[in-house]
Amino acid sequence: MQTKPYLSLADVKKIAAAAEAEALANNWAVVIAIVDDGGHLLWLQRNDGANPLSSHIAPAKARVAALGRRESKIYEDMINNGRVSFLSAPAPHTDGMLEGGVPVIVDGHVIGAVGVSGVKSAEDAQIAKAGIAALN
Repeated sequence: MQTKPYLSLADVKKIAAAAEAEALANNWAVVIAIVDDGGHLLWLQRNDGANPLSSHIAPAKARVAALGRRESKIYEDMINNGRVSFLSAPAPHTDGMLEGGVPVIVDGHVIGAVGVSGVKSAEDAQIAKAGIAALN
């Protein structure tokens, strides 16, 4: 039987703290979501001033990144480059196809993902990547 790493609660807290620090350092009001490799929610944090809708968007971005095993931006780019039929993919697993979802990869295994929503998409991704960087 093969084994693989997984996100522990300590890992999730470390990611969340680093992502929050990045958001606060830039004065960005966001929602931070962390999911496991199956897209199941492990952490949801709505910072003060964050848009309520972002509480739905951030977990969706994280879920897409975890299940797709790639950044959610890749799907957004595919759609924006004309592959609009991808919008018919089955929801709710594909309703976060916007930049800001980043997979957590350890030893070549996707063990979860971070999704952020509330500021510009590239800034959402920046926050997610800052959180993930805390694991190294």
